[in-house]
Amino acid sequence: MKKLIVLSALIALYSCKKEETKKESLYPTTTETVAQSPVELGKEIFEGKGNCIACHQVDKKVIGPSLQDIAGIYKSKNADMVTFLKGEGEPIVDPSQYEVMKANFALTKAMSDEELKALEAYVYSHIK
Repeated sequence: MKKLIVLSALIALYSCKKEETKKESLYPTTTETVAQSPVELGKEIFEGKGNCIACHQVDKKVIGPSLQDIAGIYKSKNADMVTFLKGEGEPIVDPSQYEVMKANFALTKAMSDEELKALEAYVYSHIK
């Protein structure tokens, strides 16, 4: 009789667990990864782990040039922002602030090409 009760309990438990799995796959949770556009990813990096926002604002110079200035100059000169962020390019926007920016290359050099291209897309999204 005990075996029958234990077996019934296991079957009931197993069937409940199976139902839970079905519900999870039918109704995605907020913790699931949602695909981001490059601009959205770039904004997340700019404001988060890149901490770029500490020196750059969208429309005004703080410590570093504004995003609008950076985007306009890089576009007009057809320059490669990703190369600069890798620490392999010359400063073209505000060379006087280059030494300050060099300290941040430790962060940007550790980023993937996808992350750097996302930052570039975010900056270009502010072109006037």
